[in-house]
Amino acid sequence: MTKAITANQWLSTLMWAIALLCYACNTKAPDQKAEEYVTAKTLLGNPNYPAISYGGYRTTSREVQPTIAQLKNDVRILYALGYRLLRTYNLQFPHTPNLIQAISELKKEDPKFEMYVMLGTWIDCKNAWTDSPDHREENLENNQSEINNAVGLANAYPDIVKIIAVGNEAMVHWATAYFVEPTVILKWVTYLQDLKQEGKLPKEVWITSSDNFASWGGGDSTYHKEGLTQLIQAVDYLSIHTYPFHDTHYNPTFWEEQKSFDSLSVPERIDIGMEKAFAYAIDQYKAVEKHMTSLGIDKPIHIGETGWSTASNGLYGANGSQAADEYKQALYYKKMNQWSVKNKVTTVFFSAFDESWKDPNGPEASENNFGLFTVDGKAKYALWKAVDQGVFKGLSREANGPEIQKSFEGNTDALMSYLLPPKTRQE
Repeated sequence: MTKAITANQWLSTLMWAIALLCYACNTKAPDQKAEEYVTAKTLLGNPNYPAISYGGYRTTSREVQPTIAQLKNDVRILYALGYRLLRTYNLQFPHTPNLIQAISELKKEDPKFEMYVMLGTWIDCKNAWTDSPDHREENLENNQSEINNAVGLANAYPDIVKIIAVGNEAMVHWATAYFVEPTVILKWVTYLQDLKQEGKLPKEVWITSSDNFASWGGGDSTYHKEGLTQLIQAVDYLSIHTYPFHDTHYNPTFWEEQKSFDSLSVPERIDIGMEKAFAYAIDQYKAVEKHMTSLGIDKPIHIGETGWSTASNGLYGANGSQAADEYKQALYYKKMNQWSVKNKVTTVFFSAFDESWKDPNGPEASENNFGLFTVDGKAKYALWKAVDQGVFKGLSREANGPEIQKSFEGNTDALMSYLLPPKTRQE
């Protein structure tokens, strides 16, 4: 879900130096009681530690980095909402080290403050993001830099960094600009696991790769390779992505197999469609589980990414599958959270805030609108109840900015006027 650019060598060197400096300065041992209990093993599947994807970007370019103060404001908001695990995506920018620094400062201000990080690394193939990507080889310079930076941060902040994910949708074949073979991911997972055994990385840190359900063997058999089997054996758990939102377009029959809607209201029709979307996501989870068990392997499986966009000027809007709006997002969010708690599966919801840099096609592009909050800090419909409960009292994305308010100014009629019912064969 998050695009990347090839890392500049100078930036990678700077990042590594920052991580080492942080490690040198972080001489005070973390709270031992928390350190002993809160590990990836105790975080994942624990309903007391819900997770969400996080990017703090406020503008249309990642060259404009959020400040430490802005990151702290965002973390306070997510903490108030109950989140305790944040997922990041790459180490090519100062964003993630700054986020970890922000969390560290919040912990120093309040010893009871808890927030942990699932640290993402971006893995590319050779000649990624060009007209001739070579999927048989890796971008060694970039990938080595990402892994080195992750190791530095995990060692510097063992009280915060609990998981390292090698790659984001790095194996799925539709990622034509950069995907790699499972053997590349396996190489770096093995490297990190070896560092744990050698005492060069905290042994409690769990190693995974966060990828599409098909990449983990839950889809097309073309993914069923020996390298994938070895990777499943090597990771501490499987982090899978499932997006029924996207399949409302890419699977033409997604919305169509419905009963007659003639007598139903638009919300009732949407409720039926979203129940199907939820079941679709769980089927993909179960497909990965089935493939893993067929190999005689038993590892935890968690959902590393799923979500629902609230706007689309393309494939998922009024002229497409009619999937995108805040009402549908709220239903999907609720259903996935309930299932996750019941089944003790961590589901990393994508994402915390809208981010305008993701798609240059404008503010209404679907990739820019997956957040539970808008860029300017309004709570979307899924969180209106939390606003009513005073969860965000005194909290704002910006210094001296307005307190978190509801989207649509809390006007339900205005919200409902934007609803689009699922298209059906009958129509």
